[in-house]
Amino acid sequence: MKKKRILFVCMGNICRSPTAEGIMRKLVADAGLQDRFEIDSAGTHNYHVGAPPDKRSQSAALARGYDLSDLRARQVSAEDFTRFDLLVAMDRDNLSMLQDQCPHHSQNKLQLIMHYAVNAPEPEVPDPYSGGAKGFELVLDYLESACGGLLQELSAGK
Repeated sequence: MKKKRILFVCMGNICRSPTAEGIMRKLVADAGLQDRFEIDSAGTHNYHVGAPPDKRSQSAALARGYDLSDLRARQVSAEDFTRFDLLVAMDRDNLSMLQDQCPHHSQNKLQLIMHYAVNAPEPEVPDPYSGGAKGFELVLDYLESACGGLLQELSAGK
């Protein structure tokens, strides 16, 4: 069976998208489906290339059992639109940037992460970077729901 390749995308790849990557990796591992998925994250901007996730993201994630310490920021590349089956943006701004970069024939691979959330309170995952600890907890709440829904949809073969 061909692996389903998923790329989570935010602006700098240090808060939301690595958190989504960490959550999805754990959900996939817990379900014993590692051989069916390849999961990565990237940013639309090159602000933090090579940097680990924000310490606040790492701390909040670790408190819920997600280890982000081995992740490093990178920028979305042209090859990502070919390599990945699904590129999932955290918000409309980043989705728009992906749409601008994406070849026409791959536009169907782009989606907002909250599309997959069960009873999504908002259509986007807010950027916690400039806020306090509560913002990072909110990101985890949103992404746990969205990643759970995404895994359920992909596992069902939709």
